[in-house]
Amino acid sequence: MTSIFTVHAASGYEQLMGRWSRRLAPKFIDFAGLAGGEKILDVGCGTGSLTFELAKSADLAEIQAIDFSPVFVAAAKEKNSDPRITFNQADVTALPFADKTFDRSLALLVLHFVPETGKAVAEMRRVVRPGGVVAAVVWDHYGGMTGMRMMIDTVAALSESGRQMRSRYCFQPMMQPGEMKRTFAEQGLADVSEAELMIRMDYENFDDFWAPIRAGEGPLGRYMTTPDPAERDRIEAAVRDAYQAGRPDGPRSFANVAWACRGIVP
Repeated sequence: MTSIFTVHAASGYEQLMGRWSRRLAPKFIDFAGLAGGEKILDVGCGTGSLTFELAKSADLAEIQAIDFSPVFVAAAKEKNSDPRITFNQADVTALPFADKTFDRSLALLVLHFVPETGKAVAEMRRVVRPGGVVAAVVWDHYGGMTGMRMMIDTVAALSESGRQMRSRYCFQPMMQPGEMKRTFAEQGLADVSEAELMIRMDYENFDDFWAPIRAGEGPLGRYMTTPDPAERDRIEAAVRDAYQAGRPDGPRSFANVAWACRGIVP
Protein backbone atom coordinates (compact mmCIF):
# COMPACT_ATOMS: atom_id res chain seq x y z
CA MET A 1 0.00 0.00 0.00
CA THR A 2 1.62 3.25 -1.12
CA SER A 3 -1.00 5.85 -0.25
CA ILE A 4 -3.66 6.16 2.45
CA PHE A 5 -5.44 9.11 0.83
CA THR A 6 -8.99 8.37 -0.30
CA VAL A 7 -10.12 9.84 -3.62
CA HIS A 8 -13.35 9.11 -5.51
CA ALA A 9 -13.51 11.97 -8.01
CA ALA A 10 -11.04 14.61 -9.11
CA SER A 11 -13.73 17.28 -8.75
CA GLY A 12 -14.30 16.28 -5.12
CA TYR A 13 -10.59 16.48 -4.39
CA GLU A 14 -10.47 19.91 -6.05
CA GLN A 15 -13.10 21.21 -3.64
CA LEU A 16 -11.56 19.49 -0.63
CA MET A 17 -7.89 20.31 -1.20
CA GLY A 18 -6.89 21.05 -4.80
CA ARG A 19 -7.89 24.71 -4.66
CA TRP A 20 -5.79 25.15 -1.51
CA SER A 21 -2.78 23.22 -2.82
CA ARG A 22 -2.71 25.69 -5.72
CA ARG A 23 -2.36 28.49 -3.16
CA LEU A 24 0.45 26.65 -1.42
CA ALA A 25 2.36 25.70 -4.59
CA PRO A 26 3.98 29.12 -5.31
CA LYS A 27 5.20 29.40 -1.71
CA PHE A 28 6.63 25.89 -1.90
CA ILE A 29 8.41 26.65 -5.19
CA ASP A 30 9.97 29.77 -3.65
CA PHE A 31 11.22 27.62 -0.76
CA ALA A 32 12.47 24.72 -2.93
CA GLY A 33 14.10 26.93 -5.57
CA LEU A 34 13.92 26.66 -9.34
CA ALA A 35 16.11 27.56 -12.33
CA GLY A 36 15.57 27.74 -16.06
CA GLY A 37 16.48 24.70 -18.13
CA GLU A 38 16.02 22.22 -15.28
CA LYS A 39 14.37 18.80 -15.37
CA ILE A 40 11.88 18.46 -12.50
CA LEU A 41 10.05 15.50 -10.98
CA ASP A 42 6.71 16.21 -9.29
CA VAL A 43 6.02 13.30 -6.94
CA GLY A 44 2.36 12.70 -6.06
CA CYS A 45 1.13 15.32 -8.50
CA GLY A 46 -2.59 14.92 -7.78
CA THR A 47 -4.59 17.01 -10.22
CA GLY A 48 -1.50 19.05 -11.14
CA SER A 49 -1.45 21.94 -8.65
CA LEU A 50 2.33 21.99 -8.39
CA THR A 51 2.97 20.72 -11.92
CA PHE A 52 1.20 23.56 -13.68
CA GLU A 53 2.61 26.17 -11.28
CA LEU A 54 6.12 24.89 -12.03
CA ALA A 55 5.46 25.34 -15.75
CA LYS A 56 4.47 28.97 -15.13
CA SER A 57 7.35 29.76 -12.76
CA ALA A 58 10.43 29.09 -14.93
CA ASP A 59 11.56 28.11 -18.43
CA LEU A 60 12.00 24.46 -17.51
CA ALA A 61 13.24 21.80 -19.94
CA GLU A 62 11.01 19.00 -18.67
CA ILE A 63 8.48 18.19 -15.94
CA GLN A 64 7.71 14.57 -15.16
CA ALA A 65 4.69 14.21 -12.85
CA ILE A 66 3.59 10.96 -11.21
CA ASP A 67 0.76 9.91 -8.92
CA PHE A 68 -0.41 6.58 -7.53
CA SER A 69 -4.08 7.40 -8.26
CA PRO A 70 -5.31 6.77 -11.82
CA VAL A 71 -8.17 9.19 -11.08
CA PHE A 72 -5.68 12.03 -10.52
CA VAL A 73 -3.48 11.11 -13.47
CA ALA A 74 -6.42 11.03 -15.88
CA ALA A 75 -7.70 14.41 -14.66
CA ALA A 76 -4.26 16.03 -14.92
CA LYS A 77 -3.66 14.66 -18.42
CA GLU A 78 -6.99 16.07 -19.55
CA LYS A 79 -5.99 19.57 -18.41
CA ASN A 80 -2.48 19.50 -19.87
CA SER A 81 -1.48 21.24 -23.09
CA ASP A 82 2.22 21.83 -22.29
CA PRO A 83 4.58 19.53 -24.25
CA ARG A 84 7.19 19.79 -21.48
CA ILE A 85 4.84 18.03 -19.02
CA THR A 86 4.27 14.28 -18.83
CA PHE A 87 1.85 12.64 -16.38
CA ASN A 88 2.09 8.96 -15.48
CA GLN A 89 0.81 6.59 -12.82
CA ALA A 90 3.67 5.41 -10.60
CA ASP A 91 4.67 4.53 -7.04
CA VAL A 92 6.80 7.04 -5.13
CA THR A 93 8.52 4.17 -3.31
CA ALA A 94 9.62 2.62 -6.64
CA LEU A 95 10.08 5.48 -9.10
CA PRO A 96 10.37 4.39 -12.78
CA PHE A 97 13.36 6.64 -13.52
CA ALA A 98 17.10 6.11 -13.74
CA ASP A 99 19.51 7.42 -11.13
CA LYS A 100 20.49 11.10 -11.37
CA THR A 101 17.81 11.92 -13.96
CA PHE A 102 16.46 15.18 -12.48
CA ASP A 103 17.69 18.49 -11.11
CA ARG A 104 14.96 18.58 -8.46
CA SER A 105 12.43 16.17 -7.03
CA LEU A 106 9.49 17.86 -5.31
CA ALA A 107 6.49 16.56 -3.34
CA LEU A 108 3.54 18.80 -2.50
CA LEU A 109 1.20 17.45 0.24
CA VAL A 110 2.14 13.82 -0.39
CA LEU A 111 4.56 12.31 2.12
CA HIS A 112 2.13 12.25 5.06
CA PHE A 113 -0.02 9.82 3.05
CA VAL A 114 2.85 7.44 2.23
CA PRO A 115 3.33 4.71 4.90
CA GLU A 116 6.93 3.98 3.76
CA THR A 117 8.06 7.59 3.98
CA GLY A 118 11.79 6.90 4.34
CA LYS A 119 11.71 4.75 1.24
CA ALA A 120 9.90 7.50 -0.67
CA VAL A 121 12.50 10.11 0.31
CA ALA A 122 15.29 7.68 -0.64
CA GLU A 123 13.73 7.25 -4.09
CA MET A 124 13.35 11.01 -4.51
CA ARG A 125 17.05 11.37 -3.69
CA ARG A 126 18.10 8.51 -6.00
CA VAL A 127 16.66 10.11 -9.13
CA VAL A 128 18.25 13.55 -8.50
CA ARG A 129 21.77 14.43 -9.65
CA PRO A 130 24.50 15.37 -7.15
CA GLY A 131 24.01 18.99 -6.18
CA GLY A 132 20.31 18.78 -7.00
CA VAL A 133 17.44 19.38 -4.59
CA VAL A 134 14.88 17.17 -2.88
CA ALA A 135 12.03 19.10 -1.23
CA ALA A 136 8.63 18.31 0.26
CA VAL A 137 5.83 20.01 2.13
CA VAL A 138 3.07 18.50 4.31
CA TRP A 139 0.24 19.98 6.34
CA ASP A 140 0.65 20.31 10.10
CA HIS A 141 -2.57 18.43 10.94
CA TYR A 142 -2.03 18.59 14.70
CA GLY A 143 -1.16 22.24 15.22
CA GLY A 144 -1.58 24.09 11.97
CA MET A 145 -4.97 23.42 10.36
CA THR A 146 -7.58 25.36 12.30
CA GLY A 147 -10.58 24.64 10.08
CA MET A 148 -9.88 20.94 9.75
CA ARG A 149 -9.10 20.57 13.47
CA MET A 150 -12.43 22.26 14.26
CA MET A 151 -14.16 19.60 12.18
CA ILE A 152 -12.04 16.69 13.47
CA ASP A 153 -12.39 17.72 17.13
CA THR A 154 -16.15 18.03 16.76
CA VAL A 155 -16.39 14.52 15.36
CA ALA A 156 -14.07 13.20 18.09
CA ALA A 157 -16.33 14.64 20.79
CA LEU A 158 -19.24 12.51 19.57
CA SER A 159 -17.82 8.97 19.70
CA GLU A 160 -14.87 6.71 20.48
CA SER A 161 -14.46 5.92 16.78
CA GLY A 162 -14.23 9.66 16.16
CA ARG A 163 -11.47 9.96 18.76
CA GLN A 164 -9.55 7.13 17.13
CA MET A 165 -9.93 8.79 13.74
CA ARG A 166 -8.58 12.06 15.19
CA SER A 167 -5.51 10.29 16.58
CA ARG A 168 -4.75 8.80 13.16
CA TYR A 169 -5.33 12.13 11.42
CA CYS A 170 -3.18 14.22 13.76
CA PHE A 171 -0.19 11.91 13.83
CA GLN A 172 0.35 10.86 10.24
CA PRO A 173 3.98 10.59 9.09
CA MET A 174 6.17 13.68 8.73
CA MET A 175 3.79 16.03 10.60
CA GLN A 176 5.64 16.60 13.87
CA PRO A 177 8.22 19.39 14.21
CA GLY A 178 11.59 18.22 12.92
CA GLU A 179 10.31 14.82 11.76
CA MET A 180 10.71 15.44 8.04
CA LYS A 181 14.10 17.12 8.60
CA ARG A 182 15.35 14.04 10.47
CA THR A 183 14.10 11.73 7.72
CA PHE A 184 15.84 13.77 5.01
CA ALA A 185 19.11 13.60 6.97
CA GLU A 186 18.69 9.85 7.59
CA GLN A 187 18.36 9.33 3.83
CA GLY A 188 21.68 11.03 3.22
CA LEU A 189 20.59 14.50 2.12
CA ALA A 190 22.85 17.41 3.07
CA ASP A 191 22.24 21.01 4.18
CA VAL A 192 18.70 20.08 5.24
CA SER A 193 16.50 23.02 6.19
CA GLU A 194 12.91 23.26 7.41
CA ALA A 195 10.38 26.10 7.26
CA GLU A 196 6.71 26.86 7.88
CA LEU A 197 4.48 27.98 5.01
CA MET A 198 1.02 29.45 5.60
CA ILE A 199 -2.06 30.03 3.47
CA ARG A 200 -5.71 30.72 4.27
CA MET A 201 -8.62 28.52 3.28
CA ASP A 202 -11.64 30.70 2.47
CA TYR A 203 -15.11 29.13 2.22
CA GLU A 204 -18.31 30.65 0.86
CA ASN A 205 -20.56 28.86 3.35
CA PHE A 206 -20.90 25.60 5.29
CA ASP A 207 -21.85 23.58 2.22
CA ASP A 208 -18.69 24.74 0.45
CA PHE A 209 -16.75 23.49 3.49
CA TRP A 210 -18.62 20.20 3.99
CA ALA A 211 -19.68 18.99 0.53
CA PRO A 212 -16.47 17.03 -0.33
CA ILE A 213 -16.57 15.37 3.11
CA ARG A 214 -20.18 14.38 2.54
CA ALA A 215 -19.07 12.89 -0.79
CA GLY A 216 -16.48 10.70 0.94
CA GLU A 217 -13.28 12.52 -0.06
CA GLY A 218 -10.15 12.53 2.09
CA PRO A 219 -9.55 11.03 5.56
CA LEU A 220 -12.69 12.45 7.21
CA GLY A 221 -14.78 11.69 4.14
CA ARG A 222 -13.69 8.07 4.37
CA TYR A 223 -14.67 8.02 8.06
CA MET A 224 -18.08 9.50 7.23
CA THR A 225 -18.92 6.45 5.09
CA THR A 226 -18.91 4.21 8.20
CA PRO A 227 -21.73 5.55 10.50
CA ASP A 228 -25.39 4.85 9.84
CA PRO A 229 -27.48 7.65 8.22
CA ALA A 230 -28.80 8.97 11.54
CA GLU A 231 -25.29 9.25 12.97
CA ARG A 232 -24.03 10.93 9.80
CA ASP A 233 -26.80 13.52 10.16
CA ARG A 234 -25.84 14.07 13.82
CA ILE A 235 -22.18 14.58 12.89
CA GLU A 236 -23.04 16.98 10.08
CA ALA A 237 -25.29 19.04 12.37
CA ALA A 238 -22.54 19.26 15.01
CA VAL A 239 -19.89 20.30 12.48
CA ARG A 240 -22.30 22.86 11.00
CA ASP A 241 -22.78 24.34 14.47
CA ALA A 242 -19.00 24.55 14.96
CA TYR A 243 -18.51 26.19 11.55
CA GLN A 244 -21.24 28.77 12.09
CA ALA A 245 -20.26 29.44 15.74
CA GLY A 246 -23.56 31.07 16.56
CA ARG A 247 -23.56 33.37 13.53
CA PRO A 248 -25.53 33.10 10.26
CA ASP A 249 -24.11 30.76 7.66
CA GLY A 250 -21.73 32.40 5.21
CA PRO A 251 -18.04 33.02 4.47
CA ARG A 252 -15.36 31.81 6.88
CA SER A 253 -11.55 31.94 6.64
CA PHE A 254 -9.08 29.59 8.34
CA ALA A 255 -5.28 29.81 8.64
CA ASN A 256 -3.35 26.69 7.63
CA VAL A 257 0.32 25.98 8.24
CA ALA A 258 2.49 23.43 6.43
CA TRP A 259 5.96 22.06 7.19
CA ALA A 260 8.42 22.39 4.29
CA CYS A 261 11.78 20.63 4.07
CA ARG A 262 14.65 20.93 1.57
CA GLY A 263 17.92 19.00 1.18
CA ILE A 264 20.83 18.74 -1.27
CA VAL A 265 21.95 15.49 -2.89
CA PRO A 266 25.68 15.07 -2.04
